[in-house]
Amino acid sequence: MNTQRYSRHLATLMERFERALSQTGFDQVVISAGSLVIVAEDDRAYPYTPRAYAQQWLPYDVLPDTFIIFKPGEKPRLLWPARQDFWHISPTEPSGDWTGMWHLQPAESLDDWLPALTGRTAWIGPEHPALEQHAKSVELNPTALKSILAYDRAYKTEFEVDCLAEANVCAVRGHRAARDAFLGGQSEAGVYRDYLAASGQLESTEPYSGIIALNESAATLHYERRSFETPSQHRTLLIDAGAKVNGYASDITRTHTTDTGRFADLLAGVDALQQDINAAIKPGVKMTDLHRKTQAGVAQLLLDHKICSLGVEEQLSKKIPQAFYPHGLGHLLGLHVHDVAGHQQSPEGEVRSDPDNPFLRLTRTLEEGMVITIEPGLYFIPMLLKKLIEAEPLHGLDVDLIEQLKPYGGIRIEDNVLVTATGHRNLTREAFDV
Repeated sequence: MNTQRYSRHLATLMERFERALSQTGFDQVVISAGSLVIVAEDDRAYPYTPRAYAQQWLPYDVLPDTFIIFKPGEKPRLLWPARQDFWHISPTEPSGDWTGMWHLQPAESLDDWLPALTGRTAWIGPEHPALEQHAKSVELNPTALKSILAYDRAYKTEFEVDCLAEANVCAVRGHRAARDAFLGGQSEAGVYRDYLAASGQLESTEPYSGIIALNESAATLHYERRSFETPSQHRTLLIDAGAKVNGYASDITRTHTTDTGRFADLLAGVDALQQDINAAIKPGVKMTDLHRKTQAGVAQLLLDHKICSLGVEEQLSKKIPQAFYPHGLGHLLGLHVHDVAGHQQSPEGEVRSDPDNPFLRLTRTLEEGMVITIEPGLYFIPMLLKKLIEAEPLHGLDVDLIEQLKPYGGIRIEDNVLVTATGHRNLTREAFDV
């Protein structure tokens, strides 16, 4: 870890939180990482993910029952869980050069610190069950404060970019292993096993459930299965899978094929379109405009590959590309895979979606420091194609060709891109180039 970059990151967070507290009238904030949630009628917990507003402050994977107290003008306080437990691993005090920037305090319960707080206190994170036992009043997740903090999370510090870049490197190792497993004839489960091993992850530690879709399954956008059954023919692998570093996620999709004909050509076309969209990224560009450019690009691909005989403008007027590309172009990326405030237009909470493209998760104008995904796709989804053909008699589609392409499922190419002062930096292609 680059300690100087972490120091600047911490200073940026303190500045943001001090401003937000001042604007909303709070004296201090308690940030909870959350606790383990026990499975009903059992003694085991669900996989734990720390709350993002706590993880954002710390350069390690935050443990359950960790709390942060920030009061303007003071060092931030890290209350680490000092419980002793012979059933599980007992937490130890965090260590490293970065700890000199903090006041570290062991805490077994809220009794160790909550009663001593004075002034108006905000609480960010899940409500702790023990709060009911304290007379101390806190304001849980105040909307105005969270709105400001969510809006600011879109602008990544150098430390955060380092984490996101390393998360791309980890995921790319897995993507290479998955490609090789696919070409070696593995099942979905086998491809997934190799992905996890090469990326250094367990299923429970992934930032999201990895998608491993073979053949027709690539037409299901959020395909959930990982079949152990090996298909008789390996036509397509669509893998959408990432990794985490200090809580920051990568989100990468690649499509591979054994085909050497029409589908391979179409895959090359989608990849070229994706890189063309990447090249347009810079401050001041609207994500909604990039999405519409992508829809036009998909229409051009359908025309070039003789899937649809209509011109681009006519296709757009009849919404034909949406049947092949029904999702949004991308989203903010950070502590959440689909990071917060993608539709938020101001710190005060003004929200704007795109009514023509309801699945577009990012409608903000791009600015320096944002990290976004760019993920065009082209799929052969029977349900959507049937609906289009029935609704639009003059669709211009080559139905026979589409039937030949359906067994390949579809294509998605996704990169993670940082918006810089003058353009962009592609974190994913950098990782693949290493």
